[in-house]
Amino acid sequence: MIKKISLLLFSLFCLELSAQDKPNIIFILADDMGYGDMSNEGGLIPTPHLDRMANEGMKFTDAHTSSSVCTPTRYGILTGRYNWRSKLKKSVLGGTSPALIPQDRVTIANFLADQGYHTGMVGKWHLGIGWQMLDEAKKPEKSFLKEGYKVKKSRHAESWKVDYSKPAITPVHNGFDYFYGIAASLDMPPYVYIENDKAVEMATHERGFATPYRPGATGPSFDATYCLMTFADKSRKYIAQQAGDKSKPFFLYLPLTSPHTPIMPSENFKGKSPTKTEYGDFVMETDWVVGEVMAELDKQGIADNTLIIFTADNGCSPTGSIPEHIALGHYSNGKWRGHKADIFEGGHRVPFLVRWPAKVKGQTTSDSTICTTDFFATAADASQLTSSIKDTIAEDSFSFYADLTQTGKTKRSFTIHHSINGSFAIRQGKWKLNLCAGSGGWSEPRPNNTKGMPLIQLYDLDADPAEKNNLQAAHPEIVEKLVNQLAKEIKDGRSTPGSKQSNEGAIPFKKDILAKFPQLVQD
Repeated sequence: MIKKISLLLFSLFCLELSAQDKPNIIFILADDMGYGDMSNEGGLIPTPHLDRMANEGMKFTDAHTSSSVCTPTRYGILTGRYNWRSKLKKSVLGGTSPALIPQDRVTIANFLADQGYHTGMVGKWHLGIGWQMLDEAKKPEKSFLKEGYKVKKSRHAESWKVDYSKPAITPVHNGFDYFYGIAASLDMPPYVYIENDKAVEMATHERGFATPYRPGATGPSFDATYCLMTFADKSRKYIAQQAGDKSKPFFLYLPLTSPHTPIMPSENFKGKSPTKTEYGDFVMETDWVVGEVMAELDKQGIADNTLIIFTADNGCSPTGSIPEHIALGHYSNGKWRGHKADIFEGGHRVPFLVRWPAKVKGQTTSDSTICTTDFFATAADASQLTSSIKDTIAEDSFSFYADLTQTGKTKRSFTIHHSINGSFAIRQGKWKLNLCAGSGGWSEPRPNNTKGMPLIQLYDLDADPAEKNNLQAAHPEIVEKLVNQLAKEIKDGRSTPGSKQSNEGAIPFKKDILAKFPQLVQD
């Protein structure tokens, strides 16, 4: 009996050591924030907490999202798979869209939970909620819309058909042990908090925020102005609770609602930015949330072995006072062309900071090209769990752990980008090929305004970071090489080594692209 008890105690001791060896992991995702919005990049908006992250950790100068808009980027972060392999081939979901990630698709939350982590999410999901619907739409008990305001018929009217009294398919069905947040953006109803799999309150009121912005069903107590404060508070409480459990590490996914529209900084930050813009105030409040997270880690004494990543889901939006800021010398999207939604660099090149005092040296930088899909493999690598990644998951995730520890470089050699209308780009080293004539998004030349322009664009980003000099005619051999690589990575169903996998439907390339590059035709 004594021998059995001793073995049990020894086993528990080993488990505790194992748990302590694995880092806690926090992934903070800003919404529509540009690379140049951080003051550590020369921005005029003060971001002291992000500056602290850069000072105490590593900054990546060539980090990208898989898409230039939010839903697809979030898919890539959580699955380690390019978004265009999913059934969503362009655009984004709404607040009443069905769940995009199948429950049998392994996310980083599933993966870490299976390896002994407690997994929590606080914030904006935007990957579809499986609401249970009513037979007929309800009417609001109270409306805050101005008299005479006409609500356009759209998918947002669906918010009145949701049965908020019943459980829904939420992040807890995709690997998270705990969830507190909202379905989508704060300009996409319903406006109601969800805890685990149920709405916190019935959405009985009608409200739109700021303009009013896309009105719809709203919880009586819901106020978009306080979302960031709510998320900061819930995050601190989650960290404190998990810090008290020494038996397992935790993973917190914290996707924020800012500085996305509606741009609504709280009273504590209104008028505080030296740029005199609400966007500047909102960036400051976004930075404050990062500070709250780090403050709780310090308070709990677990900062040293906690890996924190801060990035954004795409570049700054055109609603982010870009012209006003440029006039002041503040460049939200840095020196790069374009903005959110575009295939140009400004659409998908994002801030990317990593702080992990136990492993990552402060004031370091990496110029490796990385993608937000790489979080999956990196988190596994940091937790010494790489061998547990099966061949059928994280198909486009390359670890950059070697960059973090300065023991090597990521093995990623090609990176594929995607715009809001489904246009592609592929990047290797200095060369970037855009498979569209214009922006593929919202900046000029827009997709319907490219008559007479070359069908594709090839840029040398080292010499031409602003993508002004199209070299496609001068380097047909590079174009062919990059297109062949893109065709291979599409048809293989993966870009990492391993057996071929299947995409969820063929990529809908336009006919003129397929005519020019028949290797892109899919079976």
